[in-house]
Amino acid sequence: MLKNYFKTAWRSLWKHPKTTIINLLGLTIGIAASVLIAMWVQNEYSFDRYHKDADRIHRITAVLKLSPQETWVWETSPFNLSETAKKQIPEIEQVTRVTTAYDGLLIDMDGKKLKQENCAYVDEQWFKMFSYDVVEGSVASFNKNTYGMILTESTAKKYFGKADALGKTLKVDSNNYKVEAIIKDNPANSSFQFNILVTNAARLADPKQKKNDLSWGNYTYQTYLKLKPGTDLKKLGKQLTGIQKANQESTGTNYSLIGLKDIHFESDQQNSSLQHGNAKMVKVFAILAILLMVTACINYVNLTTARASIRSKEVSVRKIVGAGKGHLFGQFMAESFIVTALALVAAVAVIELSMPAFNSITDKHFTQPLAGAIAWIILASALFLCTALNGLYPAFMLSSFKPMNVFRGKSLLNIKDAGIRKTLVVIQFSISVVLIISTLVIYMQMRFLSNTDLGYTKSHIFVFTLPWKVMGFDRAKTATMLSAMRNELNQQSSIANVTQASQNIVEMRGGNSGGFDWDGRDPKFEPPMVVLSADENFSAMMKLKMKEGRWFNKSDQHNVILNETAAQVFGLRKPYIGQRFVNRDDTGTVVGVVKDFHYLSLHDKIGPVMIDSHKGNQGSFYIQTRAGNTPQALEAAKLVWEKYVRDEPFVFSFTDDKYNALYRDDQRISTLITLFAGIAILVSSLGLLGLAAFAAQQRIKEIGIRKVLGASVSNIVTLLSTDFVKMVVIASVLAFPVAWWAMDKWLQDFAYRIDITWWVFAVGASAALIIALITVGIEAVRSAVVNPVKSLRSE
Repeated sequence: MLKNYFKTAWRSLWKHPKTTIINLLGLTIGIAASVLIAMWVQNEYSFDRYHKDADRIHRITAVLKLSPQETWVWETSPFNLSETAKKQIPEIEQVTRVTTAYDGLLIDMDGKKLKQENCAYVDEQWFKMFSYDVVEGSVASFNKNTYGMILTESTAKKYFGKADALGKTLKVDSNNYKVEAIIKDNPANSSFQFNILVTNAARLADPKQKKNDLSWGNYTYQTYLKLKPGTDLKKLGKQLTGIQKANQESTGTNYSLIGLKDIHFESDQQNSSLQHGNAKMVKVFAILAILLMVTACINYVNLTTARASIRSKEVSVRKIVGAGKGHLFGQFMAESFIVTALALVAAVAVIELSMPAFNSITDKHFTQPLAGAIAWIILASALFLCTALNGLYPAFMLSSFKPMNVFRGKSLLNIKDAGIRKTLVVIQFSISVVLIISTLVIYMQMRFLSNTDLGYTKSHIFVFTLPWKVMGFDRAKTATMLSAMRNELNQQSSIANVTQASQNIVEMRGGNSGGFDWDGRDPKFEPPMVVLSADENFSAMMKLKMKEGRWFNKSDQHNVILNETAAQVFGLRKPYIGQRFVNRDDTGTVVGVVKDFHYLSLHDKIGPVMIDSHKGNQGSFYIQTRAGNTPQALEAAKLVWEKYVRDEPFVFSFTDDKYNALYRDDQRISTLITLFAGIAILVSSLGLLGLAAFAAQQRIKEIGIRKVLGASVSNIVTLLSTDFVKMVVIASVLAFPVAWWAMDKWLQDFAYRIDITWWVFAVGASAALIIALITVGIEAVRSAVVNPVKSLRSE
């Protein structure tokens, strides 16, 4: 019986090759796009869930109340907190700590200095709590060796090539570390992307570092707890807070806990070193995957039900010769399964071919996307869902038809069926219009980000920053060294200009305003503030604009400059110029107010900035190159670096590249939305093409008669297009509020954004209408130019 279903279904499908091919194309594209998105969404939601007992592992989060105006949220806590808590709180089964090497590890390979990023110090419990695949060596020997290290496979190959790395040594700073184990590369869905793991005992072997780490006021370590089932997390947080207060009297710290499985979507961290995702966008793309699949399935349903009248005699004859409703239902479901299965096979090929491009867009690393069980579960789910969505309504409608109606001249189609079909077309194009409008809004916002006046120049400037250990703590000595470096840089013919500051202007970070004072300040008022030290040339080279007063000159040592926001937020008395300002140990006056400039991305609002001229803090060199001399300027800067910084590789960044990197995720979203909007439009157009062809075929005699009576080609095109135009107009009206709501939500993530204007909706609707007219027009023109004699002889 089953074999007969499929045999009959296969023959029936290829009786109408045009409809079948349209269905296959639409489903293939829709399924491929939906599965790709589903794989990405599943990867995002799977972060850190592969660890054993992941649901019982939590990280301590510190909430620091610095002042009534400012609260910081940190993923780190003091070293001593974990062991103290384990002794006092019975619900804690196990603790472990990790601290990242924030500046990376400096590895000496036969005299060549290499900076290795993504390194961390871990204690002996780390590998007991978290799941790693050890390829060679043992974790036990790593824990026993103070100067032991563990490498990932790719890192071992980087330093030792094809040779066996186990037992070899790497010189880090002045110590030789022995490779005690090799582990598999971190999974793509791991928050911990550490390439080298070093024992924390090695970090604590330095007496100064140990004294610093063991301080209860030093929040350096991520602390993870494995808890007994049923532990009250709020109660545990209060217990941890109590332990902190018992060991550090003047603290505004409160602790809470976050589950390991929830860390990936954290969004409120000020000092995170982990890889995080955007939960809002993951949900958006999950919905998009469903909509694309629905759009593809609508094509099948519409074209199948539209052709129902052609199959009415087939259904009637089958019923007369004894076929039951269940038999016919099974046959039409078999047709749905065959088309979906063929489309799925083609979609697998599309997925494999498009994976490199998809990885590039999403910054993922799906090397063998269809090798894992999860991928096949997604594919199997797609097969089941599409078969059901495609087949249930057409199968029910066709199998329920009464055969005598054919001989009474009644159509298999009725007004209700036509209404459902039109509704589905409206849904299809509503989705398309929403995506078109979204693409336009995102493009406009990205263009706004590119064209916004940041308040400074990025052109032909690169920046390098001296490491803290080179800067030292002797401000006068450091200032002398920095001055010497600057003089040498200024002598280079390839360098047009040099200036110095304490931070890179593209990503300036701040702290609280404790230790600062000014006339009229409430003693309890300590707003967050960015502090920048800059030299007398900084304003001119970076093209900052003064609102009031002047920039620094060489005689300024204790004076400060504020940005507009600082002058307003601090409530300085007017006139601002000449007002007293205490900068920790220095008392000076405000000599200038600089116009606000964007020192972070446009996601962030401009905050108060205080600028001083302390020479010993200006470890970031801004180099402006002469036109066409950038390679020479980089080489010259490298030589100066190597003269003064002997143990660190030369690291630099171009200001414009650094700025563009701030919007890498936004650009990725823009590309994906544009891509899937195009796919939705393509799939919808394929369905519209099939329906237009069917509509033309159904009205072939009417078209012939109208042409005989003098109707022109344009009259025929108008006749066949009118219904479809109405559906697209209705779809656009329904799409407008959805598109506005979605894009307004997305734009809320930007402190500086565009306004969504009416013409965006007009362009989106017009684009959908033009696409529909072209699609329908192709079939309409083809039908309109047919010889009416042939049309009237068609039956």
